[in-house]
Amino acid sequence: MSHPTPPTPTLLLLHLPPSILCSIDLLTFITSPTFLGIKNLPPGYHFVFTSPSQSSSLRDGFWFHIPPPSSSTTPCPTLYRKWNPEHEYLIECAEDEGWAAVNQRGGAQVVYEKFLTPYRQSAGAGDGEAVDDDGKEGAWENLTKHITSKLLDRFTSPPSATAAAAAAATASSDPTTTTAQAPPPTATTLAHSNNNNKSSSNHSAPQRRREWTLTTASSALQDLDHIPGLSLTETRSVIGGEEQELGMLGIDLKKTWREGAVGRERTEQARDRSWLLASICGCSDSGINGGGGGGGGGGGGPSWDWEEVVLGQMEICFLMILTLANYSCLEEWKRILALVMTCESAVGERPTFFAEFLRLLKRQLERVDDVEGGLFEMGDEDSSGGGMFLRGLLKGFKRVLDGFGGDGWVVEGAEEVKEEFEEVEKWVRERFGWELGDGFLRSGMLELEDGEMVEMETGEMEGEDESGEYAPVVVEL
Repeated sequence: MSHPTPPTPTLLLLHLPPSILCSIDLLTFITSPTFLGIKNLPPGYHFVFTSPSQSSSLRDGFWFHIPPPSSSTTPCPTLYRKWNPEHEYLIECAEDEGWAAVNQRGGAQVVYEKFLTPYRQSAGAGDGEAVDDDGKEGAWENLTKHITSKLLDRFTSPPSATAAAAAAATASSDPTTTTAQAPPPTATTLAHSNNNNKSSSNHSAPQRRREWTLTTASSALQDLDHIPGLSLTETRSVIGGEEQELGMLGIDLKKTWREGAVGRERTEQARDRSWLLASICGCSDSGINGGGGGGGGGGGGPSWDWEEVVLGQMEICFLMILTLANYSCLEEWKRILALVMTCESAVGERPTFFAEFLRLLKRQLERVDDVEGGLFEMGDEDSSGGGMFLRGLLKGFKRVLDGFGGDGWVVEGAEEVKEEFEEVEKWVRERFGWELGDGFLRSGMLELEDGEMVEMETGEMEGEDESGEYAPVVVEL
């Protein structure tokens, strides 16, 4: 049955109770009784989440994509979601059911004009204006430049989860079928198999869209608290229950050297993590987390652009921190920062990537005050504080850049990395008062209360500078 097509891309959110927390990209608001959705959606990737109340710590959200208009005759896309009052989250809604609800409110034209709010990123923006709460145009677009459908497939339906889900679905439908017989599906087929399995099972949760969805409690296996005597999978069944597994890059900062490396090679790869960066991202699907990508499985699937993978993962994780306050995404974001900013040789080999990484980092740091509870304790001078974590990485990366000289900057575009870092350095100095250079007073004369002059020396910065007793040492084995 055909239905009227809205004149602009539209997201219908049906049966939402009033006064719940709802968000589209960077704008969070409280729903009203007349709110039925959002119109004038611009092309690109968007994220919506809901929470039963402002005080609830659990948020449930989903990504979706609005393609650019291909022609004036192409119908504008319309997405349908409805509120499930029992489980208090949005689920998929059939088109016929969605338009039946629209007709109850007076029809398509009435709903479009009176019950749909125009897309915007500021409570004070005019109709159709996509500006953030600081008045900067395209803020959301700049924070999602490297996100792709393929990466979202993998992030929300990692290979390990797809194989496990397929095996469980096959086993439940055919008791004689073993786990080994279940073929690993793609992320897209997983989404459909999950929905079919949910609708045919006796589980109380209703059918819902699993592709590109996640919650505050979604987590990667490596970020779960370890229970002695249990494997990571067994730990998830005890702690995580049925919460979704997230697809991370598999960064292990405790082992940054190749298998079999010893002596000086091991020490150098522990200090310069360029090898780990290259090995984790690789140049093909099989190089990421040891398995196929979200859309292609393993082996013969299309190759990944490893630079886009890292930057896209960094963007997804930061936005999930910003919107869902997801702990696992915070840990992955910090792992990416700790990996990239402790590379040395890769800077000269991939200057364009590092320059774009620094531009993205600056854009993200400009939003840290939007993170509920604060992304870092920026004013904390204790070594355990989040601000010191980032400050230490920036200081270390500055030393790496300062160490490049002469022929080290012959690589075309490498100077751009320095320029972008100077922008980051200037911003953190103005915003947080951080000095990333090594020009600190370490010794001098101090006048006591009685007028006596004594010579003082401090070693407080040795840990941050990796000097003194904190300096790395090459040990001959």
